[in-house]
Amino acid sequence: MLQTVYMKLSGIQPIQEGKVNLNEQEVWIDGNSYRNKELSFDIPITGTIYGTLLNYRNAYTQLKEAMYQAPYQAPPQAPVLYIKPQNTLIATGSLIPIPEEEQELDMGAALGVVIGKTASKIDEFHALDFVEGYTIVNDVSIPHDSVYRPAVKEKARDGFCPVGPWIMSKTAVHNPNELEIRVLVNGELRQKSNTNQLIRSVEKLLADVTEFMTLAKGDVLLVGVPENPPRVKAKDHIHIEIDQIGVLENTIATEKASVGGRL
Repeated sequence: MLQTVYMKLSGIQPIQEGKVNLNEQEVWIDGNSYRNKELSFDIPITGTIYGTLLNYRNAYTQLKEAMYQAPYQAPPQAPVLYIKPQNTLIATGSLIPIPEEEQELDMGAALGVVIGKTASKIDEFHALDFVEGYTIVNDVSIPHDSVYRPAVKEKARDGFCPVGPWIMSKTAVHNPNELEIRVLVNGELRQKSNTNQLIRSVEKLLADVTEFMTLAKGDVLLVGVPENPPRVKAKDHIHIEIDQIGVLENTIATEKASVGGRL
């Protein structure tokens, strides 16, 4: 079955509409059919990517005891957000750089909710009216413990946010709160999760975030990263698949080897 997607191909400036058949790994553009592997995709995102911490039940539980310690003495009452800045963005097929001084990186498989129109103080019931579609994001980070100190050095390095391969239209996703996420490393299943484990549903998260900040058309809100993200090393191949959306694939390479590199 063909579904509508919004994609950006390498060397072509505008984001364009196309059709995909996920089962057949087929892409249709202007009436022509291509295999996914025949195309080189660019980053399909035009706005800011906002990440959300502690929104999966088990991830929250793992850190709950520490939340009652200094400096905050209590769990957060509002969504804990951070930004994946422009320098972190790379496309599917690009190389993820691992710093020379690091041995491993965490792979944070996340559903990205793409905003379709300005969203400010929206209510939960109408939240999905403000969504254009969904994409796959790998919230890469250097392993670290603290969630209270902004992890800029660990999460905002060049190439630390693969995104794509496209934006799947929201009409193709039956329920964003019931999507299975799988992470394979070198072909081995290393993580399986589901958005039915979110503390705040997609709609609730959108309502709570836009209560205190406006999301613009093209912005992306990550719903969170599941507990125990797989750790990988140089030369590992990462395959992140989200039901009804697609597959995001990248390979880890040293910073020197990854400059401008693709699979």
